[in-house]
Amino acid sequence: MSHNKLNEIAKNLSKPPKGILAADESTNTISKRFNDIKVESTDENRRKYRELLFKTKDLNKFISGIILFDETIRQSTSEKVPFGRFLNDLGIMPGIKVDTGAVPIAPESIEKVTEGLDGLGKRLIEYKELGALFTKWRAIIDINEESRIPSDYLIDLNCSNLARYAKIVQDHGMVPIVEPEVLMDGAHSIEKCYEVTSKTQKLLFKKLDHNDVNLKGILLKPNMIISGRKSPSQASISEVASQTVKCLKENVPKDVPGIVFLSGGQSNELATQHLNEMNKSNEEKPWNLSFSYGRALQQPTLNAWQGNDNKISNSQNALFKRSKLNSSATLGKYSEDLENSNYE
Repeated sequence: MSHNKLNEIAKNLSKPPKGILAADESTNTISKRFNDIKVESTDENRRKYRELLFKTKDLNKFISGIILFDETIRQSTSEKVPFGRFLNDLGIMPGIKVDTGAVPIAPESIEKVTEGLDGLGKRLIEYKELGALFTKWRAIIDINEESRIPSDYLIDLNCSNLARYAKIVQDHGMVPIVEPEVLMDGAHSIEKCYEVTSKTQKLLFKKLDHNDVNLKGILLKPNMIISGRKSPSQASISEVASQTVKCLKENVPKDVPGIVFLSGGQSNELATQHLNEMNKSNEEKPWNLSFSYGRALQQPTLNAWQGNDNKISNSQNALFKRSKLNSSATLGKYSEDLENSNYE
């Protein structure tokens, strides 16, 4: 695929008023979510749940692409239409998670590196045949100041793998979403988050350049600059927005078409508020700023569904609502009053 076509796909995926739905939870992760609502995690229940998401009426008004898991891209609707084709027919681009998960960098280490480069090219050929147009690879970087992590070695290793992944994906004619996530699970300050995120992004783009990755044909999926979940001092919405944009301006080249944020464990509302604050600013930004949310879009849907076929309509309304609210946030037009609106 030409560089121009990759650039077009990347732009369309991140262009307001649309964003990406991350529905690429591994079997282990979705099983944990199902356990919370007391639903058995069978192949069929997982298929039914993903179908519920994809068949939400008018979802394509707010969602440009959906990231799928390996199991899901091989499944079909109840009418036997493969999910990849079904989404393409709706005008929603199918994507695929291609990393194989994170493992400790050493037997006793708490730091993890993401794997999945072995055999990636062969898998991409198959995924493309199943309809995928873009891919995702997530690297996780934990902050624990007592344990003196993250280490330089961990950041280097994950950035190297992200860059190699991106090159392989582009060589197979697909758009790579590059996701270096600095986790918000610790007790660190927003300043520490900024320091680690900036260091990671700076090195990542050096690695991408060294691997001859076409920056016009990628998307960056970063964390926001935010206080650790256990920090006694939580940054305000305006501070998170300003520090996030500042970090991106310092580290992300203008050639990158779009930045699609992860929600990273934020509440549904807070993830929307932070995105809105960034987009309502008159400050000039060279890239699209949108979303690639998983839990922040899906959690209300899961809670409404509870595995009950009679509640499918309610659960789809919940997804429609959060998708529409985040769509408004990509334009800087969200307000808390909209949370109380009726979206049935």
